[in-house]
Amino acid sequence: QVPIVETGGGLVQPGGSLRLSCAASETIGYITLMGWYRQVPGMQREVVATITRTGTIYYDSSVKGRFTISAEYAQSTVSLQMNNLKLEDTAVYICSAQARRHGDLFSQNYWGQGTQVTVSS
Repeated sequence: QVPIVETGGGLVQPGGSLRLSCAASETIGYITLMGWYRQVPGMQREVVATITRTGTIYYDSSVKGRFTISAEYAQSTVSLQMNNLKLEDTAVYICSAQARRHGDLFSQNYWGQGTQVTVSS
């Protein structure tokens, strides 16, 4: 699919904070949803947080109260503020956008390469 670019990953101590940012290319079309997912090697990919163009937000229970998702759809960007990070938050964080190109019947999901977040003491 068309590449999506994530930035902001890195190494942080437990209790620390990181802010992830994602930018989608305008070439993917009209975006209706953007979100963050994470994956640990050998494990299933899981949703972290999503936000629709109309403002509906979803958080996984494991991050609720610690993470905050925000988006600027006019710029096709989404961010994830991560506070009070825990060891179990260590994963590759992947940005996704649901979009439909002009003339297409159905929307498609587009995925970034991911950015590594490592929480370690």
